Amino acid sequence: MTIGGSIALLIVGAILAYAVDYDVRGVDVRLVGVILMIGGLAGLVAGIVRIVSARRSVEHRPPPAVREEHYDPHRRPY
Repeated sequence: MTIGGSIALLIVGAILAYAVDYDVRGVDVRLVGVILMIGGLAGLVAGIVRIVSARRSVEHRPPPAVREEHYDPHRRPY
């Protein structure tokens, strides 16, 4: 889940939990909102951890060795 998707889940969950005053038989809308917010929060934490761990795992290798050759117009080819 991406960070944007996690934030979207948080927003939808907060709307369902705090702003919707609608009753559905057999479904607690507030509980569904809280569950969505918990899922969004877990996805957000996992996304941030993934980004941080990806930044730490980058190896810093020295640049490749450069071989310099100079052109000599008077030198004969092999």
